[in-house]
Amino acid sequence: MQYTKLGNSDLTVSCICMGCMGFGNANNGQHSWTIDEEHSREIIRHGLHLGVNFFDTAIAYQSGTSEQYLGRALQKQVKREDVVVATKFLPRTQDDIRAGITGQHHIERMINRSLANLGMDYVDLYIYHMWDYETSLYDIMEGLNNVVRAGKARYIGISNCFAYQLAKANALAEKEGFAKFVSVQGHYNLIFREEEREMAKLCREDNIAMTPYSTLAGGRLARLPGESSKRLQEDSYARLKYDSTAEQDGVIIDRVAKLAEQKGVSMTEVSLAWLLTKVTSPVVGATKLHHIEGAAKAAELELSAEELFYLEEPYAPHNLVGVMAQNTQDSVKESHVWSTGNQKI
Repeated sequence: MQYTKLGNSDLTVSCICMGCMGFGNANNGQHSWTIDEEHSREIIRHGLHLGVNFFDTAIAYQSGTSEQYLGRALQKQVKREDVVVATKFLPRTQDDIRAGITGQHHIERMINRSLANLGMDYVDLYIYHMWDYETSLYDIMEGLNNVVRAGKARYIGISNCFAYQLAKANALAEKEGFAKFVSVQGHYNLIFREEEREMAKLCREDNIAMTPYSTLAGGRLARLPGESSKRLQEDSYARLKYDSTAEQDGVIIDRVAKLAEQKGVSMTEVSLAWLLTKVTSPVVGATKLHHIEGAAKAAELELSAEELFYLEEPYAPHNLVGVMAQNTQDSVKESHVWSTGNQKI
């Protein structure tokens, strides 16, 4: 495993971040492909053994049970200071707004609930899960700064935003002396590269860490065309993101498969090795031991300039999908996507 600094922070993170969205109580009306606490603990243990020290979860994942499983597993296996834990909070709901709960009060409630779920006094990285047009940016940034000042989070990050929004937020933070975002978690992989238009350039110039999600495109970049899995069959949100571009994406997926065969490695290794040339630490979900094993091996795989071009060359522009397709002021409304009970982030 290799390690690096997380943007403009003093956090040293593994170049693979374990995504914990697949951990949690599936009986809470969530995805049937999530795994129970015993199996979650086994995968976390294996990840630690492979050198993973960076873990990403969210209060929205399986009604907080993902946070609970992660927190209990880490407490039993590692010193708190030896791991970097990130969690996320969603915007206020319409019910919160009608009840008069302010943006700052909402953030305070969310961090306190997450810390209780995790059984921790602080998180290393507290992430603003998606842009909130219903709350002033000043309220959000001051609320997050209060969390940092209180010692409940060491640093803050943001997810599912446009480059101009991140730049605007950090400019305000600098002006007011607030904590600035040190990382961004966006949708980025070999078959969805729209982050390269604006976000990647901003992050390079300002030393903001990119820690993308959907790094294997819901498994599409890890399997031969035609192969299936429980998640591919049941994850309607992933299908929403990728099915409309399946033909053009298939050309790239076929190249991943061919290159993996030539090099005697897995498609996961090739796909993530490519991404590791672009970002700080991709968030890789794991619900089986071989998932995290493949991710860890990717950290050791080097691709030549010719191989990188071979993988990149067929890419065609994609429309925004999923959360980012909704991330415009005109489309903001109460939605199942914002729900902590049936989240789709």
